[in-house]
Amino acid sequence: MDLGVLRRWWPLVAVTLLLAVAALAAGHSAIGASRIPPAVDNIPYVPDYPTAEPAPSIPVEPRDAGEATSVEIPQWITTAFLVVLGTAVLVVAGYVVWTLISGALRRTTRAIPTQRARRTADGTAREVVAALDAGLVELDDRSTDPRTAVIACWVRLEEAAEEAGVPRLAGDTATDLVTRLLRGDPAAGVPAIASAGVLDGFAHVYREARYATHAVDEQMRDQARAAVRRLRAELTTVAVADSGEATA
Repeated sequence: MDLGVLRRWWPLVAVTLLLAVAALAAGHSAIGASRIPPAVDNIPYVPDYPTAEPAPSIPVEPRDAGEATSVEIPQWITTAFLVVLGTAVLVVAGYVVWTLISGALRRTTRAIPTQRARRTADGTAREVVAALDAGLVELDDRSTDPRTAVIACWVRLEEAAEEAGVPRLAGDTATDLVTRLLRGDPAAGVPAIASAGVLDGFAHVYREARYATHAVDEQMRDQARAAVRRLRAELTTVAVADSGEATA
């Protein structure tokens, strides 16, 4: 039997057994008890005077030492006990029903396929251009460390890819996500917006900035800025061309 089914139904079974035991106990509610034998009644003191005749004795009737009695459990205690058990049964039954319904709803929700709206090259290109513009502002800031500026600009491209709906796969390298954003991902409904080699220059500078142990100087900052501007120019051309086709 499935362990999940046992975990789901054992509270209801346990409470049902308790309810059966309570009903059996209610049918045999009389219990026996032993009464403590009462103390012997006080006998008045009679002084012993000398006399020729013996003093009359006062007979004392013996009492049964273990006279049994019967005590009945009040009806309200039995009723209260049954009410508590009935409430517990209702709570457990409600929990089981709620678990079954919520599980069915989750399975139904997972079974409904989610249709992602297909993106246009124009809209995707405009979003990536906005990310590149923000990256260029950081690259132009000479007060910012060149390594930090290059990495931050690339991270903006990764965020743009995630916003566009490009999934991050388990085996992705540092540049695969952004590469699929520019070259397109048909499975995710993301169109191609740039040529294959336009990202190579910036990707090389990014890998140097992220993984190289040597210092990242201003020359590498300038290389990254030039690569980002070439990419931006190509994306702007794609956006303008798609806008013209849509207008026509």
